[in-house]
Amino acid sequence: MATTLHLRSESKPLEHRSALTPSTTKALLEAGYKINVERSPERIFDDSEFSDVGATLVPEGSWVDAPSDHIIVGLKELPEESFPLKHTHVQFAHCYKNQGGWQEVLSRFPRGGGTLLDLEFLQDETGRRVAAFGYHAGYAGAALAVEAWAYQLQNPDKPTPFPSVSSYANQDLLLADVRKAVETGRSLSGRLPRVLVIGALGRCGRGAVDLCTQAGIPDSNILKWDMAETAKGGPFTEIVESDIFVNCIYLSDPIPPFLNAESLSSPSRNLSVVCDVSCDTTNPHNPVPIYSENSTFSNPTLEVPGYKNPPLSVISIDHLPSLLPREASEAFSTALLPSLVTLKDRKTTRVWKQAEELFDSKVALLPAELTKREA
Repeated sequence: MATTLHLRSESKPLEHRSALTPSTTKALLEAGYKINVERSPERIFDDSEFSDVGATLVPEGSWVDAPSDHIIVGLKELPEESFPLKHTHVQFAHCYKNQGGWQEVLSRFPRGGGTLLDLEFLQDETGRRVAAFGYHAGYAGAALAVEAWAYQLQNPDKPTPFPSVSSYANQDLLLADVRKAVETGRSLSGRLPRVLVIGALGRCGRGAVDLCTQAGIPDSNILKWDMAETAKGGPFTEIVESDIFVNCIYLSDPIPPFLNAESLSSPSRNLSVVCDVSCDTTNPHNPVPIYSENSTFSNPTLEVPGYKNPPLSVISIDHLPSLLPREASEAFSTALLPSLVTLKDRKTTRVWKQAEELFDSKVALLPAELTKREA
């Protein structure tokens, strides 16, 4: 009997990406899978693009009542509900690094007999993630940071909130807007911004650097930092002396903060925009401890109180790649496809077996009363 994958509609507002695309769905169908695709009002791909390649369209939200042997595929975390989860879920759950509320999120799986195969922790033989949205997260985050820098210069005396943003149909349209912002900032300040990217050698950092370069910021204005430059431990004066700071690190262990209230009090501060692409908002070891909530596409920046000349804003959107949903989805799903093809053999395939072992180890950390199987 064919293994059934059920692509759920994303419930997060303005989340237009998809774990499966029409092209990867077609490949999975050809590999012998049955694919059910929930109709979605938000997904960048039309429902018809999936049915045209042979997928079966099903109602939005129908995953809840799907047979327990169907594998539920999604991207962002599920809505905050409490009912037990009976399926195997392939998604980002954001509950393995002691994030706020992680116990409540994770305990739903053992209580229902379900399993979480977290996309964030799927690794190849070298320990590298098999698929990630990092490049487009960095690209989109840097784009918004540059636009926010220019916007502040346009509103120096009476700052107004950076306006809402929405997804772009393609990358060229986004880049055109960022280039306009760079020229606006240059005309108002007489110079181009100095941008510091930490994590510049990773996927995310490369995306941020590429955006800056393509937007017309010269290489001499882009500080590309990685582990070697941060090894001595922060805070770093180079951050506050830059106009824009883009944090792209993957946080796995506690590290000293990159900046704090003391470093931001420096008279040489030029820093006006921080984009925390990593967005470890609820992580107790967040190295950018100057904000405590996520920003959104509707309200892209958070003002850090107490700072003027220049003011200081933080971008902490946790689904930045959705600014470029089609390109980001295609890149991610294509990279994930070789692993998806082996899902039917997940009990013996290394990447999925390792993911399930990690799930079991995290469940073992939960209090026993939270993992009791419900009838």
